[in-house]
Amino acid sequence: MKKIFLILCVLGVILPYYHLYFFLTDNDWSMNGFWSEIYSNHAISMITMDITVAASSYLIFLIYQIANNKITKYSFIKYFLSLFLVGFSLSIPLYLYDNYKN
Repeated sequence: MKKIFLILCVLGVILPYYHLYFFLTDNDWSMNGFWSEIYSNHAISMITMDITVAASSYLIFLIYQIANNKITKYSFIKYFLSLFLVGFSLSIPLYLYDNYKN
């Protein structure tokens, strides 16, 4: 199972950044229009809101974990940075990878 989580970590970095790369190349390396695109129609807005709620729930869970000494400060920072620098697609598989018991 840990191998699957590790593969998901790699995919969680590659797949979002693959699409970000092409967005940036299509827009002359500018983020202009990015925020308007993620709410461009109801289908995209639904996915955006779904991920926003899931990532927010995960962040609250991490805060709860650190407040109750269930994870270390180092782990909290690692998950927090992975969430905000890459995204939920990396942070949750990374957490599962680190905390999976054989």
